[in-house]
Amino acid sequence: MPLFTVRRLMLAAIGLALASAAEAQPAAPAKDDSPLARAFRPRLLQVGPDRMMRKPSDAAAQARDGDTVEIQAGTYEDCAVWRANRLTLRAIGGEVHLKDKACEGKGIWVLYGDQVIVEGIRFSGARVADRNGAGIRAQGGALTVRNSVFERNENGILTNTRPEARIVVEGSTFIGNGKCEPQCAHGMYINDAASLEVRNSAFRDQRIGHHIKSRARRTVVTGCRVEDGGTGTASYLIDVPNGGEVLIEGNTLQKGRLSDNQGTAISIGAEGVRNPTPSIRIENNRFRSDVAAPEPVAFLRNLTATPAVLDGNQICGETVALVGPGRVRAALPCN
Repeated sequence: MPLFTVRRLMLAAIGLALASAAEAQPAAPAKDDSPLARAFRPRLLQVGPDRMMRKPSDAAAQARDGDTVEIQAGTYEDCAVWRANRLTLRAIGGEVHLKDKACEGKGIWVLYGDQVIVEGIRFSGARVADRNGAGIRAQGGALTVRNSVFERNENGILTNTRPEARIVVEGSTFIGNGKCEPQCAHGMYINDAASLEVRNSAFRDQRIGHHIKSRARRTVVTGCRVEDGGTGTASYLIDVPNGGEVLIEGNTLQKGRLSDNQGTAISIGAEGVRNPTPSIRIENNRFRSDVAAPEPVAFLRNLTATPAVLDGNQICGETVALVGPGRVRAALPCN
């Protein structure tokens, strides 16, 4: 048989095999467009003065798992209780300002769902009868807050005890939160949780309480400004009362002359070490104390048995770098 005939027969056989294989492939399942399937698909809900849902609480009453809620820029004297999971709640067209109203005696937004994202919202004036109101009261699981502002609340963010929860706060600002009448409230108070990560955020002018209080098993604070300023009366800048893995890195920290606690800037383990504490790293921060007290301010007071490592920090004012177990290395001089 001529060679070219053999080649033609081989190519024909390959073509038949490919066609047969293609026919054997199962067809892609048709998209389920039944009323039941449509009823459970994530939706986009839009809120604004010219929308059917005029206030965030209108959307909260209808939101279901996986929905995205877009809120038009503006000021809303409104509070809302969000019960669905995997929600994205975000401002569009500018900042959304929620103020001066609280739900369930808890806060401006009360979140019961898991995996909730909040973006671009300003929360201010959260006050409740027990004086523990919050801009966001997180009763559920994982929470991510981005580019938001918490101003003049009793608590900025307050979370319930959820050992599996992972809390992330980034690009956000906390101004003038806190009080201690009769109990203390804070800029951010994270109860028992798997982790807290605070990145590239600012805390200032805290009123009594602490700027950041975390009972999480892992606490990370990086790239932040945590400052009392000239009028803030905060106790600690950062409080990790039950120990845990800790990384505080690349922050600018300042303790003011009116500080309620003039002895300590960062405290770890002050309420009993209940969390495993494999490491404590305090690295590459800039700290200044403006406190005029008889005794130097402790930059870090470590009440755990885990040796803390302080490396590359600039510590200025009447201070001592470390009280408690650990070592200080490569401290930078003050300018």
